Formats: sequence, C-alpha cells, structure tokens
Amino acid sequence: MKRTRIRQLSATIIVMGLVAAACGGDDDDATPATDPGTAEPSAEPMSLAGVCPDVIGIQTDWFPEAEHGALYHLLGDDYSIDTNKKAVTGSLVVDGNDYGVDVEIRAGGPAIASPTVAAEMYADDSLTLGYATTDSQILRYEEAPLLSVMAPLETNPQIIYWDPETYPDVTTLADLGELGVTINVFGGGTFGDVFAAQDVWSADQIDPSYDGTPGRFIAEGDIAQQGFASAEPWLYENEFTDYGRELAFQTLNDAGFPVYSQTLGIRPDDIETLRPCLTELIPIIQQATVDYYADPADTNAKIVETVEAYDTFWTYPAELADFSVESQLELGFAGNGPDSTVGNMEEERIQQVIDALATAEMDFPSDITPADIYTNEFIDESIGF
Repeated sequence: MKRTRIRQLSATIIVMGLVAAACGGDDDDATPATDPGTAEPSAEPMSLAGVCPDVIGIQTDWFPEAEHGALYHLLGDDYSIDTNKKAVTGSLVVDGNDYGVDVEIRAGGPAIASPTVAAEMYADDSLTLGYATTDSQILRYEEAPLLSVMAPLETNPQIIYWDPETYPDVTTLADLGELGVTINVFGGGTFGDVFAAQDVWSADQIDPSYDGTPGRFIAEGDIAQQGFASAEPWLYENEFTDYGRELAFQTLNDAGFPVYSQTLGIRPDDIETLRPCLTELIPIIQQATVDYYADPADTNAKIVETVEAYDTFWTYPAELADFSVESQLELGFAGNGPDSTVGNMEEERIQQVIDALATAEMDFPSDITPADIYTNEFIDESIGF
C-alpha cells in the first residue's frame, strides 16, 4: 500500500507509500492515548556499543514527518544532515542517556527515487531496520521478506476523505459505496481491491488516476480521495484556500483493513545476529515513542529543519507537524493497544489482513502465517503511554 500526501508546489505529483496494536489481555488501568506518560528509567542505561552496529541505519518510506517522530526523537543534539544521501545521523540519545552508538535515519520513497523500503533493505546491508506495512509484507514475502519487531504507530492514519457539504449524510466508506461515489486513488494499492471484494464499494467506483494534487477534488467536489488524517484535514483547511473548510473521512482501519503501517522491520535472516541488539534497542525505541508524544516540540523542530535542508518539492511547515501530533493522539494513531504496552502487535489483526488479501484473490504464499510477519519477542511490556 502506498502512502499519500498532498502538496501544491508547481503541480508536483506526490506519491506516498502507507501501526501498531498491542497484544495481550485487557487492562482496565491503561492510560488513554491522549495522555502520554513515561516509564520509569533504569538507574544505569546500558551502552549499545559492541551490542548493536556502530551506526544503526533505519530506512523510512518518505520524507521526514511527524508520523516518524519516534525515530527522530532518538537523535542527540550532535546530529548532522546529509543532503545528498537524504539522511540525518546523530548519537542515539533518549531521556538524556547516550547509548554509545549512532543512529542514521534515511528518507525514502521519492526522496531517494526508491520504489520500496524492502528494496533498499536488500540492497544495503548497513540498514538495520526499515519501515514495513502488513499488506506489503504479505504480498512481497517471497521476494523481499521483512519481519516486524515493533510498531511505533498503533493504527494506520490513512483515510478516504470527502466533502461533507456535498455528502452530509455520508459517514463511512460503505456509504460512499452505496451512493456510487467515484473514489480517486493512486494505482497499485491493495485496499481498493480488498474493499471491492468485501462489497464495501464496487470495483467500477475505483479511479486509480489520483495524481497527488488537490485540483480535481476541489474542482469537482463530488469525488472521494485517499490521504492521511494527520495531514489532509489541515492542508485543506489552511493551505488549499480554494476549499478552505473541514473534510469528512473514515480511516481504512475503521473500514475493516487494519494493516500495521510504518512498523520497524528486519530481514528475517538477520534475527539471530541482531537478537542481542534488538533485545536492548527495541525498549529504547518504545520509550522514545512515549517521550516524543509527551513533548514533541524539539523533535518536530529537527524534522522541519531536516526537510528544509533537503530542499526538494516536499515541504513540511511546523504548524502541520503540530497538527499531526495532535491528531495522532486524538484519533488513536499513537498510543497503546488494548493493553498498557506501546509497540507490540496483535496476531488477530495480522491474520485479518491475510484473510482480506485472500478474499481479494491476491497472489501470496497460501501457507503464510502472522508469525512470518511479526514478533513481539523484543517488546518490553512495562513501557507504554
């Protein structure tokens, strides 16, 4: 599945590729996602030197943005920006603790003209982790498998949006299906075929000609488009002044396609080599996730600065970063799952995606299981919002 964002910059076409639920039983004392907290820090933080690679390379799927905040929160103040490589590197520092190694966060997608994170992972052994999305992991399992070891996002922020003035009674994607509304999306995504197979909408409603700009949506008014709840609502209200009002939307997750997006994946063959590192590293990233959403200002400033330094068609104002964090918390994209842990994943959700792809008659190994896609082995269950 591809992630999408919209920018009105010289009619540039923007194509994006597209979280984490928790496993275990219910916890009545779990803190809501809108009130992030912190876990008790250990007395003496362990050094990762000699345990992890000297530079922990992480490949993302897009330019820096607040949805990537947990990763950028790992960067110490000594970070440097490589505008040619589209990467930012610094000491790995969380909660004031320097863990003795560096972290390198690489932009992906159109930032480096790369088709997929998996392709980068299998082309460059220096990458330790890379973003993975459940449906892509299933469909590309034979050619470039990735095993998710943590999900910084609880649910996928991707949406289908429409104009509430044109369709005041529409509240779901199924309502759009019943009305026969044209749904303008990027080609190559899986969710359109899945929803058609599930009779959420019909196949002939799907128009895969979306070019990443707002012009058609604003001009026609009666179509629906794909986007992100953590971006498009702000853009259409504040940047796209020809529209200048609220959008209505439903997330793909709520419509019945609960993929985990932007999980941290490894090459499965690396698990034994990386096990000592991941055992220490993943809880650190869990804590960075909680800390970022509790106080995102400094990290958002790094994200905005990095985007400006890259100096491409992609822009990312500070106001959008602030909105993104607020919406991620308010709508539950960031937070714990049904327990009190951040970053763990649920077998049932992954099986639901496998079943949905099978219903849509997509091509993938018939014997694939959730265990091929994820592990919670390295999750510290005591760390959560």
